[in-house]
Amino acid sequence: MTRQDDRDDNGAAGSLRLDDQLCFALYAAQRAVTAAYRPLLDDLGLTYPQYLVLLVLWERGETSVKELAGALRLDYGTVSPLLKRLEGAGLVRRERAADDERSVLVACTGRGEQLRERAERVPGALLTTAGLGTQEIARLREELWKLTERADAAADRR
Repeated sequence: MTRQDDRDDNGAAGSLRLDDQLCFALYAAQRAVTAAYRPLLDDLGLTYPQYLVLLVLWERGETSVKELAGALRLDYGTVSPLLKRLEGAGLVRRERAADDERSVLVACTGRGEQLRERAERVPGALLTTAGLGTQEIARLREELWKLTERADAAADRR
């Protein structure tokens, strides 16, 4: 019996049951996915948030801390310690922008770029472990981005 099978016909609309909460299902899924990534990222010497930072840098190249924080949907105070640890590990470098002293630019070092090759196996390994096909992943990702957009819009209205 799945969690859904255990519900009454009212669904989650007015329920205060933990398992009926969309936010809890998302939270539990996020924790499970992060846990599944952990052994793969341990092999790279990265935490999940550090991996996300590197994904942005591998995709975009040198970028400002502000743009990096925006891409990750994190605030500067959260991104800054991540960058400090990555810089200490020799994977990224930070420097003030020549044209704007207030802006800090971040880029991968050669060592950070080399890690990219090893990291390329991570997404596929997770899909294999989770038993998800590419179409299922694409559909799920699309639905999650729709939910994100709607939740952002609802938060902006408040």
